[in-house]
Amino acid sequence: MSRVRWSFLGLDLRALLFLCLVIPSGIVGIYLHGQKITYFLRPLWESPPKPFITLTHYYHENVSMDTLCRLHGWGVRDFPRRVYDAVLFSNEVDMLKIRWKEMYPYISQFVVLEANSTFTALPKPLNFAFNRDKFKFVEPRLTYGMIGGRFKKGENPFIEEAYQRLALDQLLRIAGIEDDDLLVMSDVDEIPSRHTIDLLRWCDDIPPVLHLQLKNYVYSFEFLYDLRSWRASIHRYQRGKTRYAHYRQADLLLADSGWHCSFCFRYISDFIFKMKAYSHTDRVRFSHYLSPKRIQEIICKGADLYDMLPEEYTFREIIGKMGPIPHSHSAVHLPAFLLENADEYKYLLPGNCVRESG
Repeated sequence: MSRVRWSFLGLDLRALLFLCLVIPSGIVGIYLHGQKITYFLRPLWESPPKPFITLTHYYHENVSMDTLCRLHGWGVRDFPRRVYDAVLFSNEVDMLKIRWKEMYPYISQFVVLEANSTFTALPKPLNFAFNRDKFKFVEPRLTYGMIGGRFKKGENPFIEEAYQRLALDQLLRIAGIEDDDLLVMSDVDEIPSRHTIDLLRWCDDIPPVLHLQLKNYVYSFEFLYDLRSWRASIHRYQRGKTRYAHYRQADLLLADSGWHCSFCFRYISDFIFKMKAYSHTDRVRFSHYLSPKRIQEIICKGADLYDMLPEEYTFREIIGKMGPIPHSHSAVHLPAFLLENADEYKYLLPGNCVRESG
């Protein structure tokens, strides 16, 4: 009987140990790493999107526009189309200047809209208005608009984002856009290359909507993540049909068309602001993610600010992109204005990961 009693007691102790240690540890593990588990298992519950049809992009500075257009299977126009560049502006002052200096020779009208609130309903200063003197070089071709935020706390941030993009449609009409003008739709940090804009304004019979494949950088041009940024697009404007958006709108993708530099800020304070302000604010799961010391360490490592796994659709791609982004020492084929003003923007170039506090 004593042996039986000790046997049951052993079972009770093991069960108690399981209940008191293993289950709580599992719950804590899921709380801390549940998002990683979900992202790692993504290939089991979500299929990849339809692949783009990628168009070969031909360019050399010594090749004529007539030849370039014909290499793409397009005709050449007698005169170029007008081009409108339209952006929603938050706080990317340096990136906007680099963008507009890159595109300046070929843009007919620069259109910028800013709100006094973030997508997450936080009050925001009018950063463009405050820094407008830095953009005097586009002033004769500038259409600027300001919109009041709705400040609806707890609302899905993408609703506010859609509201602001709709207002940008109205501002474009005020700017004078007409049918068959080209419209560049992209975020400030998604920069089409100068020669891409020139090609598309001169070539005839280009697609009505064309997405742009951009080199995908994070924090600076030192960390090349991949070549698969695709949200930037160029449209042959059609009144009543063209809507400003930041999602997939066509199946065609023009290869190697520029640069996307995400979270490429001069000041640590700007990193913190964006983490709290943009539509994916749910990724800030813990308050220590906003620690300036942690953010600086993450930048120099090339790691993920949100401690997330790669957003991919196959286990091969997820595993292949896990861990920090390798450092690059190449500063070849970057925006010309950036290299011409390397001292001013050295934080965007390889070997300069330390940021100012702001």
